[in-house]
Amino acid sequence: MFLGNWNKTIMKDLLTNIGTFIRKVIDFFYPTFRKYIPHEIFLYGVTGAINLVFDWVIFFLIFNCILHQQLLHLGFVTFSSYIATFVIKFPITLLSGFFLQKYVTFSDSTYTKGRVQLLRYFEIVVLNIVVYYFGLKFFVETIRLFPSIANIVVSIITSAVGYLGQKFFTFKN
Repeated sequence: MFLGNWNKTIMKDLLTNIGTFIRKVIDFFYPTFRKYIPHEIFLYGVTGAINLVFDWVIFFLIFNCILHQQLLHLGFVTFSSYIATFVIKFPITLLSGFFLQKYVTFSDSTYTKGRVQLLRYFEIVVLNIVVYYFGLKFFVETIRLFPSIANIVVSIITSAVGYLGQKFFTFKN
């Protein structure tokens, strides 16, 4: 029991210190944008961009270096290489996004326990996946918007839903 709590404390301190470092690096660039965007939204945008680029790198590595662009046969089911890559990378980028939001963007949020925040974060991610799917179908099939433009519109909507969900639900004080 003692060793488990000790490891948990060390891990939390490590994540807090890494988050503080990342926040200081981001804050270095904030004065340029101060007139145009609130600090918290700037943090949210930058950490989201960091996680997005991390997502792209992880996808590339898994798709090309681990799966070698081949089907993934699991005996009872076979996944195409890009779907298998998504399934493998999703928990990784889910956790990295959670930690960036918890320890960088919403680092003042200490009211709710971390595991509750993680569950809430996951719920917002699932909500965004649903909004993205139906939003894309709506804008492309009903409104007849070009798919690339529809993707931009839906991305803006899901970014706003994500920010509001994280601020007022996942990491609320």
